[in-house]
Amino acid sequence: MKFPVLAQTIVLLGLSNVFMTFAWYAHLKELSAKPWFVAALVSWGVALFEYLLQVPANRIGFTQFSLAQLKIMQEVITLTVFVPFAVLYMRQPIKLDFLWAGLCVLGAVYFIFR
Repeated sequence: MKFPVLAQTIVLLGLSNVFMTFAWYAHLKELSAKPWFVAALVSWGVALFEYLLQVPANRIGFTQFSLAQLKIMQEVITLTVFVPFAVLYMRQPIKLDFLWAGLCVLGAVYFIFR
């Protein structure tokens, strides 16, 4: 495994996840008074930036990782981005469920990368 590929994949997937999380959930806070189609169009615009990062991340990562490994890596990054977003931006309470979900994902990491 070459470290630059791992680092590039993780950084690009991390950044794409920030955009994805905002595209999927920020409209619940910021655009709740607008019609759903306005929120959908704004979210679609934000999601474009996610794809501009996610597609190269997966192409780079696929040179060293299997499809299943890329997917599990994506899920770990998603949870890593989502929990702070939920707590800090959306003002959701911290739940023990976040820990249990994280442990399940770590189990998936173990089985996919062993």
